[in-house]
Amino acid sequence: MVRGSWLKNGSGFRAPGSGLGVRSQGMKTAVPLLVLLSIFGTVFAGDCRLRIGTNLAGPADWGSEWPFVDIMKYSRAWIPYNSVWMENGENPWDTGVLDRIPADQNGYPLELPFTVAGTETTQVVRTVWANTFSLPEGLYTVLYEGEGTLDVEFDGSVISREPGRLQFQLTRRDRILSLNLLESRKGNHVRNIRVLMPGTENTYLENPWCAEWLEKLEPFRALRFMDWGLTNNSTLKQWEDRPRIDDYTYTLRGVPYEWMIDICNRKKADCWVCVPHQADDGFIRNMAELFRDGLDPSLKIHVEYSNEIWNWMFDQTHWLFENGDPGVEWPERIVPFIQNSLDIWTDVFSGQTERLVRTVGVQGAWQDVSNRVVFNMRPGSFDAFAPAAYFGFSDSAYAALSALGASATAEDVLHWARRSVEGQSAAWLRSQYETISVPAGLPMIYYEGGQHLTPDPFGSDQPYNQALMDAQVHPEMYDLYTQWFDTLRGLVSDGRTGLLMNFSFIGERDGKYGSWGVLERQFGQSAPYRDTAPKYQAILDALCDPGSGVSAEKVAGSGLSLSLNPNPFNASVRIRFHLPQRGKVTLKAFDVRGGQIAVLIDGERAAGENVTDWDASGLPSGPVLIRLKAGTRAEAKKCLLIR
Repeated sequence: MVRGSWLKNGSGFRAPGSGLGVRSQGMKTAVPLLVLLSIFGTVFAGDCRLRIGTNLAGPADWGSEWPFVDIMKYSRAWIPYNSVWMENGENPWDTGVLDRIPADQNGYPLELPFTVAGTETTQVVRTVWANTFSLPEGLYTVLYEGEGTLDVEFDGSVISREPGRLQFQLTRRDRILSLNLLESRKGNHVRNIRVLMPGTENTYLENPWCAEWLEKLEPFRALRFMDWGLTNNSTLKQWEDRPRIDDYTYTLRGVPYEWMIDICNRKKADCWVCVPHQADDGFIRNMAELFRDGLDPSLKIHVEYSNEIWNWMFDQTHWLFENGDPGVEWPERIVPFIQNSLDIWTDVFSGQTERLVRTVGVQGAWQDVSNRVVFNMRPGSFDAFAPAAYFGFSDSAYAALSALGASATAEDVLHWARRSVEGQSAAWLRSQYETISVPAGLPMIYYEGGQHLTPDPFGSDQPYNQALMDAQVHPEMYDLYTQWFDTLRGLVSDGRTGLLMNFSFIGERDGKYGSWGVLERQFGQSAPYRDTAPKYQAILDALCDPGSGVSAEKVAGSGLSLSLNPNPFNASVRIRFHLPQRGKVTLKAFDVRGGQIAVLIDGERAAGENVTDWDASGLPSGPVLIRLKAGTRAEAKKCLLIR
C-alpha cells in the first residue's frame, strides 16, 4: 500500500537556469554589476554539493573520545565489591548487588560500607576507566561533596588528599584506572564527584569541553548524537527517565540533551538527534520543546525516529515489530511510529518548521524496504530520507580475503574495498537516488557513512583481521575516501547540497568489530594527518563548509579569522588573517567552478595578525573565493573582482 501522491511534475527544487547572457570578451567578461552581485550571493552555496558532518562516539569508559574534561561522566557503572578481603572467601570483582545498595537520584550510594544480605561482608563500590592509554598522563583532581573516603588504584597514584579533594598522578601502565568509594557517611553522603583532567580545575565550570576534542571537531558543521543518546537498545520511555546533567555517569542513560544543545550552540553546528523508540508522546513533545527553545534558531535540527529500525540486531526493531499493528505487514508496520514522532515535532515547531529537517532513515542495501517505508509516510510530513553511505566488501571480496588468510595485506583489503566503491556500494545508493529521491523530489542525505571494512562474520577473529586494521592508515585509504565522496556528489540533484554524517569521530582500530574512528586518539595525534589518519585528512580536504565551526580558542575567545578589503575590488585586494598560533598556512583563490586561480601563501606564518596583498589585475571580472587553511582549521570569504 502506498499513501497519497508522491510523483512530482517536474522539479520544483531545481535551481534557476544558468542562461545569464554572459558574453566573453577576451580576458574580460561583460556582465552588468547587478548580475555579478546576484551571482556573487549564490554561486558558492551551489558549488557545495556535499557537506560532511560527523557522528560522535557514545559515552564509554573504554573509548578514545573524551568530550568532557570531567572524565567521571564517562566512567563505568558502579561495581560493588567486598569492603575487606575475606580469607577463604570468593571475593568477586563484582558481587552483583548494586541494585540493593540505596542511592540518590543521581546514582550516588547513600551509605558505604553497606550491609547486603547474602554477601560475604559489607559492600563498597568502585568505578573504572578501561582505556587509560587514550587519556593524557598528568595530575588529575577529584572534587566531591559530602563526607567519605576515596582512593585510586592501578594507573593512578594518590599525590594529596583533603576533605572534598583528592589529587592523583595518572601514569599509563595497566591500561585501567579505578576510583574506589570506600566510605560514604549516611546523611551527608559523597556526591557530585568530578574527576578533572590536568590543568582544568579552574576552568571546567566555564568551559566543560576538552580543548583537544574541540580542536579536532572544529571542521564539522553538523553533529549527529545517535550514540551520545545511547539510541540503540534504549530503555527510555517517559520524560522523567531521560539523562540528567548531574547523573554521576553518562554511560548508563546517555549524554543529556542539554549538552547536545550547548556544543552545537558553541560551535554553530547543525544538530541531528534521534528519538528513543519507546518514548511516549509526552517524552517526544518535551524533547522537541527543549531543542526548540534551547538551540540557536539559525541552526538546523535533523530529527530522526530511533536508528536503523530495520536492523534486527537492535532491540528497537524487535520492539516495533512486537508492538506494531499485527494486521499490518513489516516494514509498513513501523511507519506509524515514525509518522507519530515527526508529527509531534512538527506541531511543536508550528510556525518555524523551516528549522527542522524531518528525516526518515532507510537501509541503503534494501530498496524494497526503503520504498515501503518512505512511500507510506504522509506526503509533505517530512523533509528528507537517509540511507547510510558505507562501502564494504562483497561476497567475492570476503571469499578472496578468506583464501589469503594471514597473508592478506592492507593493499588486498583496499583493492576489494575499491571494487565495492566502484560497484555494489555505489549501485545500492544510485538505486535509492533514482527510485526515491528523483521521482519523489526528496533530498537524499546520509545518517552515517565511510568505510565498513569488517570481518565475516561480524565480530569474529579472522586471519585477515590485521590487514583490515592496517588498511585504515594506509595512504590509499585517503584516495578511496576521496573517490567515495566524488561518488556521493554525483547523487545530489541540481540546486541541492547533500549531507554525509561520517561514522565516526574518534575510536581505536579493531579487527573484530570495526575501525570506525577517522581519528584513533584525541591526545597525541596531530597534523599532518595524511600518514596517521588518512580518513580524517580526506574529510578535511573535502569540506566545503569553510569556517563552519569554531576552534577551541574561539570557544574560549579568539581564533582563526580572515578579512578582505576593499570588497568588491578592482585589481588588488588586501587580505588580513589572524592565527591563534604559529604554523603552516595555505591561502588560495578559487573561481566560481571551484578551480584554483592562485596560491597566495604556502608556508609558515607567525601567530597574530598577518597581511598580504593580492594583485588580480590579469583576471576577468567575477566572484572569487579566498580560502585560508591553518592545520585542521579553515576560513573562507567571498569577494567580487570588478574590472
